[in-house]
Amino acid sequence: QVQLQESGGGLVQAGGSLRLSCAASGSIFRINDMGWYRQAPGKQRELVALSIDGGRINYADAVKGRFTISRDSAKNTVHLQMNSLKPEDTAVYYCKMDLMPSLGPHDDYWGQGIQVTVSS
Repeated sequence: QVQLQESGGGLVQAGGSLRLSCAASGSIFRINDMGWYRQAPGKQRELVALSIDGGRINYADAVKGRFTISRDSAKNTVHLQMNSLKPEDTAVYYCKMDLMPSLGPHDDYWGQGIQVTVSS
């Protein structure tokens, strides 16, 4: 019954900013990795940013210096601050967590996706 819910997407002009949030709900024992992926029309889903349990953070080269991932473990929430947005950032953004329910093995959980559109 664990679910992930993204919020904060929308339409923004190039150079603008958006902040995505993703909250996991349900009976959760612990969360390991938290990350954001995106998929543009006709393209493969790609990793945007990954927050690894323990503190290490990985970013896709295309977003380095512009995007910042952060996590609030107490709230089972991960954020993605997106600055200096470009039209090529337009995609559906998906939250993903490597998560262990209170009872059961760990697995990957995905949000439903949220649209980010950057106009030129």
